Amino acid sequence: MTEDLAVIRHLSKKFSPKSPPALQDINVVIPKGKIVGLAGPDGAGKTTLIRLMAGLLLPTDGSVTVAGFDTIKQPEEIHAIIGYMPQRFGLYEDLTVIQNLNLYADLRGVIGKERSDVFERLLNFTSLKTFVDRLAGRLSGGMKQKLGLACALIRKPSLLLLDEPSVGVDPISRRELWKMVHDLLADGISVLWSTAYLDEAEKCDSVILLNEGKLLYHGTPRELTQRMEGRSFLITNIAKNRRQVLSEALKEPNVMDGIIQGSSVRIVIKEVKTPPIALEKLDAGSEARIEPVPPRFEDAFVDILGGGPGGYSELAEKTPPIPYDEKPVIEADNLVRKFGSFVAVDHVSFKVKSGEIFGLLGPNGAGKSTTFRMMCGLLKPTAGSSFVSGMDLQVASSQARAQLGYMAQKFSLYGNLSVSQNLDFFSGIYSMEGKRRRQAIDEMIRIFSFTPYLDMSAESLPLGYKQRMALACSLMHKPHVLFLDEPTSGVDPITRREFWNHINGLVEKGVTIIVTTHFMDEAEYCDRIGLIYQSKLIEIGTPDELKKLAQTAENPSPTLEDAFIQLIEKHGRNNVPK
Repeated sequence: MTEDLAVIRHLSKKFSPKSPPALQDINVVIPKGKIVGLAGPDGAGKTTLIRLMAGLLLPTDGSVTVAGFDTIKQPEEIHAIIGYMPQRFGLYEDLTVIQNLNLYADLRGVIGKERSDVFERLLNFTSLKTFVDRLAGRLSGGMKQKLGLACALIRKPSLLLLDEPSVGVDPISRRELWKMVHDLLADGISVLWSTAYLDEAEKCDSVILLNEGKLLYHGTPRELTQRMEGRSFLITNIAKNRRQVLSEALKEPNVMDGIIQGSSVRIVIKEVKTPPIALEKLDAGSEARIEPVPPRFEDAFVDILGGGPGGYSELAEKTPPIPYDEKPVIEADNLVRKFGSFVAVDHVSFKVKSGEIFGLLGPNGAGKSTTFRMMCGLLKPTAGSSFVSGMDLQVASSQARAQLGYMAQKFSLYGNLSVSQNLDFFSGIYSMEGKRRRQAIDEMIRIFSFTPYLDMSAESLPLGYKQRMALACSLMHKPHVLFLDEPTSGVDPITRREFWNHINGLVEKGVTIIVTTHFMDEAEYCDRIGLIYQSKLIEIGTPDELKKLAQTAENPSPTLEDAFIQLIEKHGRNNVPK
């Protein structure tokens, strides 16, 4: 019988008498030597629960004990036996890797030979040994997370608390991070892993699912997934527009959720029926077929939360149609960008057609964001050129620049301004005035449900609303071209579906979109994908074409994530410096 390490009983937390509870009557246990996933939509209470377990917050009611120590009565003992990696990068970016490790060792009282031994082990464990003198702020996203994990492990904890450690991290680094954490179980360490990636939650020994501060489920992922048997289907051989097929499917009363999967559409129904859906209503073509597929944990997650957001986008509905252009709308021609001797982008070339979603995928530090910034006119290329709607944005007028919208990878709005002030400021940047400006602001407030947050500072917003606001500010002027740099990083699957409703709807109106993402299920929505690795464009094709390139006898039906990892590793093997 597995012994329980952490016990949570009737735990509640309120931050003010008038606000609803952040957590309400939570009862869960975390066993020794196991990985427990913590999932839920934005604002569900995940970070609050972790901070209460770490003894950083006091509960309003109930109790938390770790290894028999009470977080209220014995916080110092709790701090001595846990490792905590916060959601936001908790290291000092102006210190080097080794300086950060020394700082955390000082804080945890690790000295002398013990310190040198621990550093040797952690640097080998995280593969950071060759980067000890690099500033933390100059590490890639995956390397930053590995350093954060190393600092949390300076003194071996009984319980490791990880608050979304893989946000903004590419699939290769995520797999490495997962393996590293899984290896810790052999040392008897228990892990609580909060995540927005439900494929990670599915690998955990058990899952805690929260929503609006309430516990919806606590048990194995398999048990929850099994509830969905007979409700998941794939619509294949679609002869016409797959985005329109998805939109029509989501209108059907028995369809609870749906996503695009390459050239197919995956749906989840509310009730087991035969047939599950009338294909003739979807205008998918005479060859279209519907076949059952195994359920996924994500299906169960969306179901237990009440279903997806449907397929309607008021944002797209309010966007005027854009005429189709025979010429490429976006074009990169041998783009090069150097920072000193470092080549960040190396002769990258591609073209994006009118009304197309083009994805730029690649590991952290591959050159995706640098390419974006050059194409938007925010960064001057060292060589080569880029064009948007036939204009070189390095020399284009402000009127020409007003044809595009840009949502940056990191939250790029003004944190010390309120939501209302940010909307007003960005509408002014795009030279919107008078009635048109007021209408645009009112429209974004209504579409994105900003009314309760208008007076709140942007930096205080929940993550999902930060991303909504960044998207709203990039779209207020109804651009013809939209650049989205990891638009849904860290947000939950329900919010991501909402974003892709807008993106799909805008493309149907003729907007041309280029997007980067580390969510491979999102990349399935792209019409074509360019795969960037070590500053070079190494492959380009549809999602299904890339998956076909990755087929092997051992894996005849690879996922897009499988293809991403395999194609990058293959390129690395074939291009080893001699």
